[in-house]
Amino acid sequence: MSDILLGDRVRTLNAEALDVGYATAVSPKRAASVPDAPLIDSDDPQLQHFIDLLRRYSGVIFSGPPGTSKSYLAAAVGKAMTMGDPDRLAFAQFHASYQYEDFMEGWRPSKNGGFTRVDGVFLRLCSKAESDPENDYVMVIDELSRGDAGRVFGESLTYVERSKRGMPFTLPSGKIGTVPPNIFIIATMNPLDRGVDEVDAAFERRFAKVCLLPDADLLNQRLISNEVEDGLRERIIAWFKRINGQAKSVPAAALGHAYLWNVTNESTARDVWEYQIQHHVDRAFRYDVKGRNDLMEAWAKIFTELSAGAE
Repeated sequence: MSDILLGDRVRTLNAEALDVGYATAVSPKRAASVPDAPLIDSDDPQLQHFIDLLRRYSGVIFSGPPGTSKSYLAAAVGKAMTMGDPDRLAFAQFHASYQYEDFMEGWRPSKNGGFTRVDGVFLRLCSKAESDPENDYVMVIDELSRGDAGRVFGESLTYVERSKRGMPFTLPSGKIGTVPPNIFIIATMNPLDRGVDEVDAAFERRFAKVCLLPDADLLNQRLISNEVEDGLRERIIAWFKRINGQAKSVPAAALGHAYLWNVTNESTARDVWEYQIQHHVDRAFRYDVKGRNDLMEAWAKIFTELSAGAE
């Protein structure tokens, strides 16, 4: 077979040319890094409500179990307020090793020997906001309760209060810092994390807390848009309500709608069970064998009923 020659007018298409590549996925107009994530609508009533809370309080904490869109909403609000400008939006994820030096200021080895004082992510953003008072700046903190929030914020914890914005304070290095009024803080946390009590004690007077719960109606609409067959969709929603009903007595059982967000058919439903949900059930009901087995049997029954109905 002879080689195929391409004409001058033929061009090679790649993911970016088809608007499904990395550049599209990380667009400042989207809150999630997937090409099919919806564009952020700054006029959305829910986003506007959260923005209003940010302007009234020192910050907002989205609290809820995994899979309830906390991180997605935090990014969406942050990008809506900053119009996607990366210079006005900063992200941090707290964890057991995250420290004041990462967030506020610390000392780093210099190329010529010795150590140099370096601003942390929050102090850098504060400096930018102070020099640009006409624009909003947003700090998004994921997993706030995974770190020692009081220690990470240090003396700035007092000055994030709206009544103390713009007041100077002295950092350990001797540098004078401020938290400008055009800095807005959005955080997420899981109410079952061990650090929640410390977070509540530090932030309950300062921040508004928004509880995000598993939403069966939202999941139902998503499965409809995914064109999931009615029988499968109805059974998945019934099981979803069942496990979240158990969360009243077993809080760790709460399962967010995002776990099932990409189910499109029976095969993808089986996959999400095998690779994610069954492990969640095992962990939540490790001391309740009957409860675990009941949920597993109820999930398996989804597919046996579908098969019986098809015959």
